[in-house]
Amino acid sequence: MRRLMVRTLVRPLVLAAAATVIPLAGAAPATAGGIVVGGFPVDVADSPWTVALSSRDRFGGTRSGQFCGGVAVGRTTVLTAAHCVSAAVLGSPPGRTGDLKVIAGRTDLRSAQGREIPVSRIGVNPGYDPDGNVGDFALLTLSEALPAGSVLGMAAEGDPAYAPGTAALVYGWGDSSGAGDYATGLRAARVRVLSDARCEEAYPGGDDRRYRADSMLCAGEEAGGRDACQGDSGGPLVARGRLIGLVSWGSGCGTPGYPGVYTRVSAVVTALGGQVPRAAAGGR
Repeated sequence: MRRLMVRTLVRPLVLAAAATVIPLAGAAPATAGGIVVGGFPVDVADSPWTVALSSRDRFGGTRSGQFCGGVAVGRTTVLTAAHCVSAAVLGSPPGRTGDLKVIAGRTDLRSAQGREIPVSRIGVNPGYDPDGNVGDFALLTLSEALPAGSVLGMAAEGDPAYAPGTAALVYGWGDSSGAGDYATGLRAARVRVLSDARCEEAYPGGDDRRYRADSMLCAGEEAGGRDACQGDSGGPLVARGRLIGLVSWGSGCGTPGYPGVYTRVSAVVTALGGQVPRAAAGGR
């Protein structure tokens, strides 16, 4: 069954104004080799750019109001999935932030660790197509700056991190079993980048969405078992120390033959006019 990986299936909001230029800082190193179904616990100190999106008004306070993930790509800029900030999810008109906050530096959602930073602006990709989930990204502007070491660089087009077979890690606080068991602590799962041909075979269209190689990538294991799931949307897929994907959609969670589909970050860089410094874009 088709899924968007937010905690409720939603229709997306009317698109916000033009995208914001990302003020990227130097990239923090990712944990090598080292949610998320089939994953393992991690400390946010090892992936400080992984953040949680929170709305206590909509999702209660038990898990700090977490409902999606995100990744800090600038000291005041978080990248997430566009479908996470729909009117149906946030319960407010398009572009209104409501009580939306970004939680940074918190491993366990039940704790008071880290910071909760209000979001001052939501910028949804003007090219986002909700029907096909194409261009599924949004930029959140924070009201306070994060430390420079909390920023992760984005991999531009042609980066070897996108090569099929590349080992990657996906991070999140979402469903850890595929049965509604939402994690309280941050988790990660080891997956591999799959070829576009394999992804197109898994999602040719019809009952499920169609895989689009120009704006998506997919990752997982042939046998299934490791994947992002509900509640992980917008979270980072990291390979070779760079951001290559945002959790977006898929069929089931960890289902054999149906890998997770991610927003391709090189397409985000292109949509932003390539205004990403070489080092932060994952240049050699």
